[in-house]
Amino acid sequence: MRPRIRKSITVIHVIVSVALLGEVWGLVVLNTAALTMDPELAHAAYRLMPLLVFAGGIPLSLTALTTGVTLALTSHWGLFRHYWVVAKLVLLVAVICVGMLLFDPEGMAAATEGATAAPAARQWGQVAALGAQIVMLMTATALSVFKPRRKLLAAERFPSLRPRRRARPRGLMGG
Repeated sequence: MRPRIRKSITVIHVIVSVALLGEVWGLVVLNTAALTMDPELAHAAYRLMPLLVFAGGIPLSLTALTTGVTLALTSHWGLFRHYWVVAKLVLLVAVICVGMLLFDPEGMAAATEGATAAPAARQWGQVAALGAQIVMLMTATALSVFKPRRKLLAAERFPSLRPRRRARPRGLMGG
């Protein structure tokens, strides 16, 4: 991949990853507001959450996944060569799965319809799901910064997983 294209994809990846962290933090703030004793505020917060998820969370997480896999496959880091790259992939997929399977703002909005309070255990379950997402995204960010050098055993044992070196073009004088 050409350096300019690679840098552009890296910028997109960083921007959407940071935006995803901010979007999840916004959901944490709304969920915290929903824990108040004001059922109308809770209902309004839960009704706003799906908008954030569908306008931000889903496109941002899928873009981060796509750009991250693209960068890994086209760089010397590789997708399955270093622990930190695999860990970032697993963490992002886990964030997506938690959002799909455990976070339910529509159900919470329905539960608070008519100024009724949602069960506390269900409310705290939503907070826990978002808290887990925040921790996973922050861990992925730290891995991106520190890049532990330890490789996967398979990458050391199988030379085919190592990056191939491109032949450099020779000049007019053959050197």
